Amino acid sequence: MIPSTNSLISPPIPSIFPSSLSSKPFSVTTFFALPPRKNTLFNPLKQNPCLKSPINSPKCSVSVAQTITPKDLQTKPSPAEVSRTIMELSSVGTLSTLTQEGWPLGIGVRFVVDSEGTPILCLNPRNRQFSMDRRSTLHVQLEQCGSRTPQCTLQGSLNKPDDRLVLKELHAIWAKRFGEEVDEDLMYVVAVEQVLQMEDFWEDGIWVTSSKYINATPDPLRNCAEKLATGMNANHMEDVHRFCNVYVDLGFLVTEAKMIWVDRLGFDVRLRSQDDLYEVRIPFPREVTDEKAAKSSFNCMSQLAWEVEKNYTAPEFEKVKHLKEIGHLRASY
Repeated sequence: MIPSTNSLISPPIPSIFPSSLSSKPFSVTTFFALPPRKNTLFNPLKQNPCLKSPINSPKCSVSVAQTITPKDLQTKPSPAEVSRTIMELSSVGTLSTLTQEGWPLGIGVRFVVDSEGTPILCLNPRNRQFSMDRRSTLHVQLEQCGSRTPQCTLQGSLNKPDDRLVLKELHAIWAKRFGEEVDEDLMYVVAVEQVLQMEDFWEDGIWVTSSKYINATPDPLRNCAEKLATGMNANHMEDVHRFCNVYVDLGFLVTEAKMIWVDRLGFDVRLRSQDDLYEVRIPFPREVTDEKAAKSSFNCMSQLAWEVEKNYTAPEFEKVKHLKEIGHLRASY
């Protein structure tokens, strides 16, 4: 006599986020008892929605600071996009230029960017003693969950707009960002000629042309990326570990894992094995455009990873083959 199927339903995996935030609810796979037989294989009755993706397989790529290939660009934002995102999220940088005596001088400045990513500065009257050579750089850093500091350096010329209408527009952009009135005579812009983008302090930089920088779009998740990453680390650490164990081809036991950033194409994770620290890139099954879609993708990937871990589903995706070792950060994240 076949026992009741109600007693044989596999335990459901809890959703990472409330069901109201998921674009597609998950149904728990039910397995029916069969007469005893050897080498019985159980297959899910319904294909996991994560497998229905415009991307052939959720391939993972490691974040590197070398030449980026078209394949890499499918799983991570371009350096131009990263630079535009850094500039959108930041408001403080270091302006370096030459004094009238010819000495290089770096000063801390506040800035805001317009729709093309052009930095708008409001300088202190005492800091306007520049030489006639207006060549300058603006260096900006962004700390990501206390684990990584991507940065960009904008090279260009420091200019003072003469058109009063342009100055009023810049003044409006400044007031919207900082909620304060400033003297239009103190406002300058940096006409960007090229950008050096770096993933972290010890990485090699990648040069970006001004046209690529201007035409790039800041990441749509930039305003919620840190909240998503910290939320996963605080409330769903088991799933972060499961992502590493299932989607990454590891030859070691992960002792610690921490999500450090999320963008429209995927997320980056720092993981540790006893003494070594690594960074890995895990892409979403499909591109996301807002916070709700990102949470839905996390739920989807968590469900699939749970099924693979429990041997309910065969892993029908290619795991990451390469890790970037960060050896000199072994002391802490």
